[in-house]
Amino acid sequence: MRIIGITGGVGAGKSEIINFLGSNYNAKVVRADEVAHLVTQPGKACYMRLVSLLNDDILNPDGTIDRQRMAYKIFTDKGLLSSVNAIIHPAVREYIVQDIDRERQLARREFYFLEAALLIEEGYEQICDELWYIYASDEVRRRRLRETRGYSDEKTESIMQNQLSDDMFRRYASVVIDNSGTLEESFKQIEGVING
Repeated sequence: MRIIGITGGVGAGKSEIINFLGSNYNAKVVRADEVAHLVTQPGKACYMRLVSLLNDDILNPDGTIDRQRMAYKIFTDKGLLSSVNAIIHPAVREYIVQDIDRERQLARREFYFLEAALLIEEGYEQICDELWYIYASDEVRRRRLRETRGYSDEKTESIMQNQLSDDMFRRYASVVIDNSGTLEESFKQIEGVING
């Protein structure tokens, strides 16, 4: 089973690529964001630590964490953001490592695709056999974020400034998929990499 990490900047189109991979190959697809949601559910590893750190005003009436309220609280306070990341990221990594071990034992899949925005920052190259960088030009990314998410140019710029540079992504990636054009063009690149 090949373990392939998928990363790239905001608006690069990672979701479309990961959906294609999951639909067209004998693969398990795991999104780090979804794992982070799992490990912060009531009764799970991070839940009580987050509530203790951020207080119960981040909770919904049903006891689950209100992710928007939590985000608002931590993104205005870098120290708090750092503390939250120190709780969530190790739990996500542990979950993924265990999931990869399970999939290896089951020996039923050819690929394990892991999508994460912070793949490089969190050292996932130690877990993955290879990293794929989903690239799109800054101009394309800005347009996509404006059209699909309604982001202002200022919001997009702020997010992009806090992500790794193109050079850094390329330094770690063994494969670069240029997703600036049509999805069909990107899918052809992927087929070439997998079948090549």
